[in-house]
Amino acid sequence: MDLLAYRWLLLSAFAASLFMTGVIWFVQVVHYPLMGQVGGSEFRAYHNLHTERTGWVVAPPMLVELAASVALVYLRGSGQQGVFNWAGLVLVTLVWGSTMLIQVPLHDRLGAEFTESAHRWLVVSNWFRTVVWTAHSLLLLFQCSLMLKVEA
Repeated sequence: MDLLAYRWLLLSAFAASLFMTGVIWFVQVVHYPLMGQVGGSEFRAYHNLHTERTGWVVAPPMLVELAASVALVYLRGSGQQGVFNWAGLVLVTLVWGSTMLIQVPLHDRLGAEFTESAHRWLVVSNWFRTVVWTAHSLLLLFQCSLMLKVEA
């Protein structure tokens, strides 16, 4: 693969990951904790709107991040960059796995009925995604800095 295409893939992954890192920190520190303050009778409608609207915000960058991470591994899978690309793909896979196996089922439970235990577990378990997305952004930032050093 040519260097220009690699740069675009790396920057696409970085932009999507950086965006999602900002979103997940907001969700973790502000949004999820405040869910518990919504009144019981209003919670179901609130949660259903939250889930629908959040999907429109997070699905595109999550898909870009995943696609770019897979492409980086596939197209440049050897040497030092190859190791970083594989590490990035592992981090993205962990986020997707946590989302599908933990957070989505918890949102389904909360969408049916608010319970303190489901809400608490959503907030606690989401720290995993927060840390992993942050790590992925830092890894991609490091890769971008290496790419800039090579050019200098």
